[in-house]
Amino acid sequence: MHTGFSHKLYLSKQTEGILARVDRFSNKLYLEIGGKILYDAHASKVLPGFKPEAKLEMLKKLKEKAELIICISVPDIERGKKRNDWKLTYDDCVFEMYKRFEEGGIGKT
Repeated sequence: MHTGFSHKLYLSKQTEGILARVDRFSNKLYLEIGGKILYDAHASKVLPGFKPEAKLEMLKKLKEKAELIICISVPDIERGKKRNDWKLTYDDCVFEMYKRFEEGGIGKT
């Protein structure tokens, strides 16, 4: 059985590409990472071989060169908007991300 997506190749190419861009911009690059960072179940469903925590793994590989800024929409916080998959409000999701980043040694506290 063959998988259609190489997790190992994805991590390698993404990390390599990001680091190359960081070098091009004097070690300062602002990069938006879309989708679900902690656990992307949808991507793992549509890309056989994609691991749901791939983006978190990539950030762990970049932790020596990266600082994280988490942005969230104020109207979403005010409305109490929730993620459908975790049933957490967006602001609670940010706290969960922060906790997971700390556990993975990502970012500065």
